[in-house]
Amino acid sequence: MMARVLIAAELRQLLAEDPLPGHAVEWIPASELTPAGDFAAVVPILSRQFGNADFDTLPALRIVANCAVGYDNIDVDAARRHGVIVTNTPDVLTDATADLAWYLILAVARRAKEGEALIRTRAWTGWHPQQLLGLELRGATLGIVGAGRIGQAVGHRAVAFGMRIVYVDREERTAFEESTGARRVSLGGLLAQSDVVSLHVPATAETRGMVDEGWFARMRPGSFLINTARGDVVQESALVAALEGGRLGGAGLDVFPREPEVHPALVSHPRVVTLPHLGSATVATRRAMVGLAVRNVREVLAGRPPLTPVPGSA
Repeated sequence: MMARVLIAAELRQLLAEDPLPGHAVEWIPASELTPAGDFAAVVPILSRQFGNADFDTLPALRIVANCAVGYDNIDVDAARRHGVIVTNTPDVLTDATADLAWYLILAVARRAKEGEALIRTRAWTGWHPQQLLGLELRGATLGIVGAGRIGQAVGHRAVAFGMRIVYVDREERTAFEESTGARRVSLGGLLAQSDVVSLHVPATAETRGMVDEGWFARMRPGSFLINTARGDVVQESALVAALEGGRLGGAGLDVFPREPEVHPALVSHPRVVTLPHLGSATVATRRAMVGLAVRNVREVLAGRPPLTPVPGSA
């Protein structure tokens, strides 16, 4: 009997016509609730939540292969109690996300949103020596919070712009330091000296809401915050207050706490660039992500270990 596999319908055009030969694939749009039944595997996107009650209704489930590097939509502890493996898609989206972080750094540092608005509203009156002066990146300091794969990729790109690099991480990243000149510092030291602070941490109990009023008070006045990690690591009300109070010079944001809802003050602020969670949004990267998720399913259903299990998985 073929195993039943449930795959997010939004991924269908990124996969082959028969992505799992020998298994019965069913497609489910994000708007529908997860059905009960004898599904052996599920390949969801981030908007689909998996908690204890969901695992109770899927007694044959062996793997949830999340099509994302993050997995805060899945209760990993509940999955482990039910003997369900959880996997994600690391590595394959590193370059695409780092590139987008750099788009946000450049757009905020060079005040691109304000410049585009001048052209679009036909308010531009011509070149002026003091018009929309931005931050010179050469010689400026980039602070990387979380020097994992994506954080390091952002740092490597900073070398070409002549930036100094400091980072905070649980581990000393010797190879990264040697190749970029980066220095590991305390969080307080990073915030005090960085012209640009780029977030690259997962959403965990420890990191949720960590960027708060106290964090912004320690940041260098006029500096910029870039977030391509997870929306809920930043307290949105504190971010808005720091922007409106002039403490923060601007922000580049690809993720938000209550997606797709975005705080209206962030959308309208001239020094804030907002994007609709585009970090991994290239054709090649999305296909690689879906392909890796499906390969994880194939391995587990064949009785082999998963390729990319998340920490704490069964």
